[in-house]
Order: sequence, then C-alpha cells, then structure tokens
Amino acid sequence: MRSDYLFTSESVSEGHPDKVSDQISDAIVDLFLAKDPEARVACETMTTTQRVILSGEIRGQGIMDADGNWAPGVEQEIEETVRGVVREIGYEQDGFHWQTLVFENHLHGQSVHIAQGVDASGNKDEGAGDQGIMFGFACDETPDLMPAPIDYSHKILHRLAEDRKSGVAPFLEPDSKSQVTLRYKDGKPVACTAVVVSTQHAPGYDEGEKEAELHAYVKGVVTEILPDGFVSDDTVWHINPTGTFEIGGPDGDAGLTGRKIIVDTYGGAAPHGGGAFSGKDPTKVDRSAAYITRYLAKNIVAAGLASRVTIQLAYAIGVSEPLSLYVDTHGTGTVDDAAIEDAIRGIAKLGGLTPRGIRTHLGLNKPIYRKSAAYGHFGRDVDGDHFPWERTDLVDDLKAALA
Repeated sequence: MRSDYLFTSESVSEGHPDKVSDQISDAIVDLFLAKDPEARVACETMTTTQRVILSGEIRGQGIMDADGNWAPGVEQEIEETVRGVVREIGYEQDGFHWQTLVFENHLHGQSVHIAQGVDASGNKDEGAGDQGIMFGFACDETPDLMPAPIDYSHKILHRLAEDRKSGVAPFLEPDSKSQVTLRYKDGKPVACTAVVVSTQHAPGYDEGEKEAELHAYVKGVVTEILPDGFVSDDTVWHINPTGTFEIGGPDGDAGLTGRKIIVDTYGGAAPHGGGAFSGKDPTKVDRSAAYITRYLAKNIVAAGLASRVTIQLAYAIGVSEPLSLYVDTHGTGTVDDAAIEDAIRGIAKLGGLTPRGIRTHLGLNKPIYRKSAAYGHFGRDVDGDHFPWERTDLVDDLKAALA
C-alpha cells in the first residue's frame, strides 16, 4: 500500500434524480415488508420530467395474489408512497412536483421459476436470490470506521439538505453533488486539497451578492464538517463550477434505481460487487450479503484485529451456503487472514452466512430501507440509531474465537 497520496470520493444528495429513484424503490420495499416480512420485491424506478415509472417483480401476502391481482387498496398505497417520497425530498417545481407528476405502475408478480429455486422446500434450505459477489469494508479513518473522503462527502450534502428544509439556507434546492479530495500521509488523511460542491439553487444565486452568499455558506459547512486544520489556504474550491444550476433533479436529467452504487458504499476505496441495493428485499444477497460483509469488516476493525479490511462473499442462485469467503487485511492484521476466515465460519449465531441466517442475525425483514437510500448505506446512524449492519456486537465473539 502507498503511504502518501491523494484520494477522492463523491456523494449525491437525496434530490439527485438517481437517488430519488433509489428512495422510491426502497419505500416500496418498506411498504411491502410492512405487510409481509417474507415479501419478495425487486422494484426499479425511473424518474424524469413530471413522471415516475415503477417496474419489477413482487410477491407477498396482502399484496398480490397468485394470479397477479392486487389486494384491495394496495395500488393506491403504492402511488401515495411514491408521491410522499417526492414531497419529503422537497420537489414542488414545475418540472417535477409531487402532486402533479404522472405516475405509472408496471410492477408484476415474481417469476415462478425464480421462486422455485429460491424458496425453501422439503429438506432444501432457502437459497440465494441470485448468483453474485459481494464486498464489505472497514478502516479506522473515521469514528464510524469508514473511508474519510466518502464520509465527509455524505455529511456535507446531508447538512445542506437539513439546512434547506429547516430554512437556514432557503436558497438551496434539492439536487446537489459533492466531491472531497484528501491528502494522505503515512496512510492517514491529513488535509483537504480540493472540494467540489454543485447545488441547485433559487433564481439569482449565480451572480453578485447572492452568489457570494451561497459560496460563503457552502465553505462554512465544509469547514465545520471536516476535521480542524483540514481546510487551509491551499484548499481548492469549486462551488457550482458550471455557473448556474437552477434546473435540476428529474427535470434536469432522468434518474434510475441502482446507478450510484459507489456512492452507496465506500466511495471507490474498496471493491463493489455486481449488484445495487435499493429496491430489493433482503432475500437478495446483492443487498443482505453486502450488509453482512460490512458488519463483519466493521467488527474486525473494532476488535483491533486490523486497521483496514476487505471481505468478499460469493453465492449461486438457489444455493444457501456461500461458495467462498475471503478476508484481506491489507497487511494490517494482528492475526493471519485465514484465521479470521476460520473464526467467522465458527461463529454459530451467524447462521453459516446463508441468506436466512443473515436476515435473522441482522433482523433485515423489517421496513428499514428507505432511510438507507441516500447519504450511503454504511457508516452512519439514522434518527440516533445505527442500521443493524453497523453494530459492533460481534467483537467479543471474534476475540474469543481468535484467542
């Protein structure tokens, strides 16, 4: 590993068109899991000027019957959920308004061929919802054991959204992006060399005193969020570098579920598997196995077994046990990487890392996903409580297994 270098990560706000799509898809997952904890959901969303389109496959009690007929009232609940998400984000613009947008629902029943391979039956345990590889990562750069550039990029945009909604910064609109470049020395972040923030704004905030007000506000937020001393006279600023950013969100560009997977994870500081998270129920290992690998990685670092770790799991569709488990501590481990792999396999309460074992251990069959769909799935708490995959309650088990 290099010890001295620059590294950059980006984030996008809840009002970015792709993130609007992610949040709608996950709100549908939550709606269906609240009705049936065993619901199967694969919901894709497209957003564009004054339009939201849903597609995908579903199955669940109280949602849709075997013949593809909706349960009473569910179609209306779906539309109300979609409009509610758009309203909460803050879109009341001519080109995208929660109340007047055109909504299309093309969700349909799950393929019986997929169902027969995934469902438990007879002596067969429930299998993975698809083949794939999933990665988890943790490092000791921040208190939440996340890479610093993505952590700060998320926090900047989250603050902008909070200030927009509270009235502190009424000149902001929902769509925004951030990018943070940090200088690393001896493998640790020590300074911020560049910041990019592009934020949708009210008319007039692209020139003169109003533009200066917006720039000063953004610089103040960034300086407050980054550690003391990271921002200096040498930091390069790019605030709304295109000049004007009044047209944004789905009116400015179409959005799709699952297009911001690096924003969702580790900002490029670690590998990402083949699948996105949002819109999928937790039987899909694209989601649940990515969560358990993050959970394992975070507990390994929290236990002092490494300062940086990457974990990979691989699955085959319809097969319950993972095909492989790989741990890499990047030369920072206090014990052999293979010993950590053996320790993970030996912790009974993990359920053998099967799809059902993961869901049971982390309690994933609950409507908790809408809040994960903006500002990253990892390294943060929501409403004062961590997501279950952010817990560090496996530390003692790991230490005991490696004693």
